[in-house]
Amino acid sequence: MKKILLLSAIALFAAQLRAETSREDLVTRIETCEAILQDFMIHRETAIPASVLQKARAIVIVNQFKAGLLFGIKQGYGVILTKKADNHWSLPVLISAGEASLGLQLGAKSVETILIITDDATPRLFFNKHFNVGVDAKAVAGPKAAEVEDNNHPIIDAPVLVYSKSTGLYAGATVKAGYLSRNDDANRILYNTNYTMPELLYSDWVPAPPEVQPLMAYVQKLAP
Repeated sequence: MKKILLLSAIALFAAQLRAETSREDLVTRIETCEAILQDFMIHRETAIPASVLQKARAIVIVNQFKAGLLFGIKQGYGVILTKKADNHWSLPVLISAGEASLGLQLGAKSVETILIITDDATPRLFFNKHFNVGVDAKAVAGPKAAEVEDNNHPIIDAPVLVYSKSTGLYAGATVKAGYLSRNDDANRILYNTNYTMPELLYSDWVPAPPEVQPLMAYVQKLAP
C-alpha cells in the first residue's frame, strides 16, 4: 500500500509539472520562496549570518520535491535575485530545479535550499540552459548564524554558499545540489513581457508588479 501511495504521489507531481501554469500559480511560487527565506532567517539554527548576506551578489531560493522508489527524482522551482550596481535588488526571476539519481530510494520529502552567490560572474551562468551547482561553480555549505556567533566561524571564500534544511551539510563540504535552469515561459506569464532573464535581472525595463514587491523589500532589508 505504501508503494502504491508513493507512486500515486509521484504521478500526481509529474502531472502538475506538465500542466499549464497560471499566473496565480506563479505568484504562489514567489510567495512560497519568500516564506522559505523568512523561515530560514527566524530560526537561529538555520539563519544566514549578516556577514554572509553582506557579500551576496545574488540570492537563489529553491523549493523542491524529492521522491524515489528505484530511482530518485527531485523537481521543483525557485527564484533568483541579483544585486545591481546601485545596491538595489532585481526582480525575482523564476527558475526551474531538478535532479535525478540512481539507486534504491524510498520516501518523499520537500527540500528547501538557499544559495548565496558572492560574485557577479556566477549569476550569469544561469543564462545557459542548465546551471549545475557544485560543477559550474564551486559550492560549499555556508556557515549558520549560530556557528558564526558561537565560534567566530570564518566566512568561507567560495562563489556559492549553500543552505539547506534537508541535508546535514557542514561548512567547507563540497556540494553538488543538482541543476537549476532558466524558465523564460514562466517569467513571460508572470511579468507579461517578452524580456527574458538577462533583462529582468539587470535592467529596469520591467516594473515590479505588486505581487513580487514584498520579496524584493525583504531581501533589500536583509542585504542592503
